This record gives sequence, C-alpha cells and structure tokens, in this order.
Amino acid sequence: MSAEPATPPGSEPGSTGPRKTRSAKRSKAELLDVATAEFARIGYFGARVDEIAAKSSTTKRMIYYYFGDKDGLFTAVLERAYADIRAAEKALDLSGLPPREALARLIDHTLRWHAAHPELARLVASENALDAMHLRQSPRQAGTNLPILQTLADILERGRADGSFARDVAAVDLHLYMSAVALFRVTNRPTIEATFGVRMDTKESLTTAIDDLTEMVCAWLATPA
Repeated sequence: MSAEPATPPGSEPGSTGPRKTRSAKRSKAELLDVATAEFARIGYFGARVDEIAAKSSTTKRMIYYYFGDKDGLFTAVLERAYADIRAAEKALDLSGLPPREALARLIDHTLRWHAAHPELARLVASENALDAMHLRQSPRQAGTNLPILQTLADILERGRADGSFARDVAAVDLHLYMSAVALFRVTNRPTIEATFGVRMDTKESLTTAIDDLTEMVCAWLATPA
C-alpha cells in the first residue's frame, strides 16, 4: 500500500474550505462510480487501482488518501451499494399500505432494483468469494441493513394481526428468500440462457418473475405451518 500523502488532495494554496469540501465529495463520488463499475465487471481480484485511477479524473494518490488501499476502496463500494438499496426501500413508505399490498410492492421493488442495478449482485458475488472479509470488518453494515428487516417485521406482524398471513416467519428469512430470487436472476442469467435458452433480461421475464414470486410468497404466508 502506498503511503498517504501528507497533504490532503485539494489543499493546495488558495483553495477555500467549502470549495475544497465540494471538490472532495465530487472526487470521492467519481472514484466510487468508477470503482463500482470495475469491481462489478471483473471482480475484486481483477480490478486494479491504477486502472480505476486512469478511468477517473483523479489520481492513484487520491484513492489512497480517501480510502487507504484497495480493500478500503472495495469496502466503501460495498457500503454505498447497500446504502443505496436500503434508501430506495425506505422511500417506498410501506407502513400505510395493507400488509399484502405492502409485501407485493416490496417484492416488485426488490426484483426491479436488482435488474436495474446488476452491479450489486456482482459485487456481492465477489465478496462471497472472499468470505465477506470486507463486510465483516465494516462497522456500517449492521446499521445500514437493519431497516429492511424492521420493515418486513412490521409487514408480517400487521398481516398476522389482520388475518392476511397465518404463518409465523422471521423477517430475515423472508428477506433472504426474496433476495435469493433477485440475485439469482442477475448472477445466473448468462448460464441459464446458455443452458436452457431462457432469457431473464427481458421485461416480460421480469414481470412474470415478480407476479409468480408475489403469488407464491403470499400464498405461503397465508397458509398455517
């Protein structure tokens, strides 16, 4: 790992505080955009800090200053990817919807989000190959991902209270089942097409998957164990 520069990028003589802060935020955001694309394209081991720097308007020195090293950069990429999907889920504001409708909307959102942001599934696949070494050391992950479990727990509790759901299911289990389908449709798309001739990258395929998963999950939850 290269040594951190003694002076933060953007601290050159004449630079002002607010301007420097805005420039730093833009630089970090751009680096994360480029790094996300590279890590998602060729994985953690394939991506190179030199290449990420070359594809951005910043420098390798700035990557080391902002993120410490390649591991720090990959951790930041993962943290932002999770934060983005959790923020989008929060924006759905499902608390005012009937339980079954809220769950249907969340399933729809989950599958569509992953289809529109395939980089998340690919980043997760890379991190799984590393035994989640970056996420295990990230202090942000528990707080970032807790809200989706709270949302699902609320939907399930309200559903059992009004009779929509009869099965006692843990929120984390339901989240994993939904995520498994969404992630599989991204990471296994090429092999499914090559093996079975089934394309999962069409609007029709996505809509069918959403409808089927919603029906299966809601019927399962409505049936007593």
